[in-house]
Amino acid sequence: MDKSVIFSVAGSGKTSLVIDRLSLDQRALIITYTDNNHRHLRNRIIQKFGVIPSSITLMTYFSFLHGFCYRPLMQLQLGTRGLNFRRPPDRRLALTEINRYRDGSRRLYHNRLAKLLEVKGCLPAVRARLERFYDCLYVDEVQDFAGHDFNLLLQVSQANIGMTFVGDFHQHTFDTSRDGTVNGSLHDDIAQYEKRFRDAGITVDKTTLGRSWRCGTTVCDFISTKLQIVMGAHDERVCEIITVNDQDQANALHADASIVKLFLQEHSKYGCHSENWGASKGIDHFQDVCVVMGTDIWKRYLAGTLHEANPHTRNKLYVACSRARGDLYFVPDKLLKAFKQQS
Repeated sequence: MDKSVIFSVAGSGKTSLVIDRLSLDQRALIITYTDNNHRHLRNRIIQKFGVIPSSITLMTYFSFLHGFCYRPLMQLQLGTRGLNFRRPPDRRLALTEINRYRDGSRRLYHNRLAKLLEVKGCLPAVRARLERFYDCLYVDEVQDFAGHDFNLLLQVSQANIGMTFVGDFHQHTFDTSRDGTVNGSLHDDIAQYEKRFRDAGITVDKTTLGRSWRCGTTVCDFISTKLQIVMGAHDERVCEIITVNDQDQANALHADASIVKLFLQEHSKYGCHSENWGASKGIDHFQDVCVVMGTDIWKRYLAGTLHEANPHTRNKLYVACSRARGDLYFVPDKLLKAFKQQS
């Protein structure tokens, strides 16, 4: 069976790739992480088929983990009551101790459920269930799988069905879960990240989705040179990269509802059409975009050293810049502080 991970760039059409590969002749399971992507995929499936066909199942990751993997195999034995999305208490319990995975109300810690399935020897049965019910598995937003969940993903990939994982390494802004140091350095080095897939027998594809339909040449070149995240463009669209240092121009941008303002955090306090950098991931309808920068990142922007920023911050900045179909504005947050509501 073909097994591949397709690394994409922003706006390259990863959702379209998944939807185009779906057919009524194959039983397909699609797993995604965020609720936004779940809604987007659901709408696209309905657009293609008119309904959600009975042969196609769409799940969020934790619905898959708890509802498909855990409940049929362990629910009756352990008598648990759903998931706890809080961090487990810092108690040193053996891997075989059930209270490592379950709280006092008998709810399972979400960040340890994948490990529990491994410890209880459930993974062969999970793979068998996949082979029984589906012909192919698609995993969207694969870059956000972390902790024990990433290990489970690689173990599940050994099932004898087709596998396609899609994601953008540099859009890793959230984690499915964390548990101490488990895969803590997973996203530190893209070469090592790719190697984890190759070692599991999964083909790494970096060309199919390597060019953006959303961003034009100017924005892609900016991201490639300034953030050092390689990104090609399908369209030879020339737009402007505009540095804003003037208070009047900043005021006009704030008032312009046609231009979204993207902040690192606390966007809702600025009283304008806005979103946070990381939370804008998956949003595809913006035209011109104004990226608002704090003191440190603004200094890096002016000095041409954005690529040296903290990787987590650089990833969020990449998400923000790659929302632009048209012009891209950069403004220091000090020019917008007068609009910020005080807590």
